[in-house]
Amino acid sequence: MLLHKTLSLLIVFLFLIAACNEPRQTEYDFSKWDSAELVWSDEFDGIEVDTTKWLFEEGAHGWGNREWQNYQSFGSDNATVEDGVLSITAKLVGEGQNVGDYTSARLNSKEAFLYGRMEIKAKMPDHKGNGVWPALWMLGEPFRNGGGWPRSGEIDIMEYVSYRPDSTLVTIHTTANNHVDGTQVSSDFVALPTIEEEFHKFGILWEEDVLHFYIDEIDNILLTFNRPTIHNQKNWPFDNPFYFLMNIAVGGNLGGVKGVDDSIFPSTMHVDYVRVWQLSDKN
Repeated sequence: MLLHKTLSLLIVFLFLIAACNEPRQTEYDFSKWDSAELVWSDEFDGIEVDTTKWLFEEGAHGWGNREWQNYQSFGSDNATVEDGVLSITAKLVGEGQNVGDYTSARLNSKEAFLYGRMEIKAKMPDHKGNGVWPALWMLGEPFRNGGGWPRSGEIDIMEYVSYRPDSTLVTIHTTANNHVDGTQVSSDFVALPTIEEEFHKFGILWEEDVLHFYIDEIDNILLTFNRPTIHNQKNWPFDNPFYFLMNIAVGGNLGGVKGVDDSIFPSTMHVDYVRVWQLSDKN
C-alpha cells in the first residue's frame, strides 16, 4: 500500500513538472504589421481596369455552383473604373431566371502572393433582394496550372449574399475542409449592418503557420485557421502563392438559395483598393 501511494505521488509530481514546462500560448503580435512593406496594390486611379494587373474571365463559369451569369471581357460596362473606384456590375440582359440571362465580371490578379497582409476595401450592392453573390477571394496558383479544386486551396476573404443583408462571412476550403463535403472552415454569417452603405476593409493576415481573417481593423478577427501539426497538401495548401479574384455571381448554390429577384438588377459591388503588405525577414 505504501509503495502504491509513493508511486502515485511521484506520478503527480512528474505531471506538475511537465505542466510547468509546457510552452505557454502567447497572444498574436499584431504590431509587427506596422512595419510591413506595401509590395503591391491597385488604387483604381485610372479610367479603366489596369490589364497589366488583372485578367478577365469570360463565359459561364459556375464551376458546379449552378450560377446563371456570363462573365464579360475587358471593355464591357460590367467592370468600370471612375473616381478611384472599381465597380463590378451584374446585369439582367435576357428574360431572366435562366443561365445566360445575366452578365457580370470576374477579375483575376495576374500576380500571386505567398504570405502577407491582403486587404480589399469594398462596399456591397445597396439594394435589398435575393439573388446576387459578390465575393472577394483567392485561389492557389497551382489551380491555374491544372492543380484542381479544392486541392489548390481557396481563401474567401469576403462573401456576401443579398438574401442575408447586413452580414458577411469568411471561409477556407481545402481537400480536407470544403463545402462539397460539408467540412469547410467558416465564420458563418457575421453581422455588419453598414456593409451596403459604407466601405469596409476585408483582409487576412497570412503567415507560414496561420491565417487570420479580419474586418476593418487587423485585430478584429472573425476567424483563425492554424496549420495542423501534421500537415500536407490536403489540409494545408497555404504554402503556395495565391491570386485574387473579385466578382458578382448570380444565383448559385449559395447566392441563389432563396431564388433570384430580377428587380434588383443592375447590382453593383464597389472596390476602393486592393493592397498587399509583406513582412521583412527581420520581422
